[in-house]
Amino acid sequence: MLRGHNAALVLDLLRSAGGDGISRIELAERTGLTPQAVSKITARLRAEGLVTGAGRRASTGGKPRTVLRLVPDAGHAVGLHLDRDGLTAVLVDLSGAVVASRTAPLDLGAPAEEVLTAATDAVAAIRDAEAGAGPGQRPGPGSGTGDGGGPEGRAVLGVGVAVPGPLDHRGGVLRRVTGFPQWEGHPLRDALAVRTGLPVVVDKDTNAAALGLALRTAGGGDFAYLHLGTGLGAGLFLGGELHRGARTGAGEFGHQTVRLDGPECGCGGRGCVEALCLAAVARGDVAEAARVLGTGAANLVGLLDIDRVVLGGRTVAADPDAYVRGVRAVIDERTRRGGIAPVPVDAVEGGDRPVAEGAAQLILAPLFGRADGAEGAGGTDGAGGTDVADDAEGADGGTGRAR
Repeated sequence: MLRGHNAALVLDLLRSAGGDGISRIELAERTGLTPQAVSKITARLRAEGLVTGAGRRASTGGKPRTVLRLVPDAGHAVGLHLDRDGLTAVLVDLSGAVVASRTAPLDLGAPAEEVLTAATDAVAAIRDAEAGAGPGQRPGPGSGTGDGGGPEGRAVLGVGVAVPGPLDHRGGVLRRVTGFPQWEGHPLRDALAVRTGLPVVVDKDTNAAALGLALRTAGGGDFAYLHLGTGLGAGLFLGGELHRGARTGAGEFGHQTVRLDGPECGCGGRGCVEALCLAAVARGDVAEAARVLGTGAANLVGLLDIDRVVLGGRTVAADPDAYVRGVRAVIDERTRRGGIAPVPVDAVEGGDRPVAEGAAQLILAPLFGRADGAEGAGGTDGAGGTDVADDAEGADGGTGRAR
């Protein structure tokens, strides 16, 4: 699969254009690359099978412009969400569309080998399902356009894995996962890379979902994605990028203390937002759960001055209107006292599904110049399979754009 910063810029515009496509002249205008550089890049993309013609478009002068479009099924990524009690696997094409999915029970508290086997089986099954092969008959390495088998022999570029935090994204190592301390120090990324034979990126479930949302709503400003399911956490999109923090541990939203003498939390603390919120959910008190969640969200709004709050997860999906209403009421009260504009609150559809879809984007995003997923990539040889590397286009194409 082609690498290169300038090629990534072109691919991103082709993806955004969808089936309507975009001309080389438009690509040059919007990237700042010279027409010659764009022609060279698109010729190589066509040779790689990533781009094809989409007809011609009338121009204001001269001959009609050739329109190009992305070939969505030229490559795929697997997104894998390992939750405390289940897993979701999706196969996503280059356009971001889900072409296959599966769910299965999972006990994250089981021995690591059992969890790894379940994850590996899910990856194999999702590839087999779309390829139309029976178990054990998946196209092997070297088939199609990449190193891994997939739909019609197309490349499977890697596996993005979303799990509860905290964890070390760069090293792909889990930390003391709330409620499951036995995972501390486990090299999940490398273990799955060896088992699947594919590059693997590991990130927190909330970060994966936030990345997927950011890619679907470009220009949406700073936001916090709050995920309420088997736990409670946040994915933060700030300043145009996913915010992981210096030690990639940002987003432990559920473990802010809001009641000093509150109930004990699985993290070892007391009065955490997560413990109070999940206790209200267990009692069936949705209004109280939403109020507690809103209290934590209002703290986040005041601390980071974000533009909007997005709620998600299976618990929110069970009654999205009630959660949006309750969280919005608390935030509105806080912003009125501060004399600032209201902050929009909405809910994303799909329950836990956006986490798995966002996990696939940990692999795909760097191909389109979105580096959020690239930092933690690891493969069976220790090298990432999705890194965006510079190539020679700038030297011979005269980009006029900073690299």
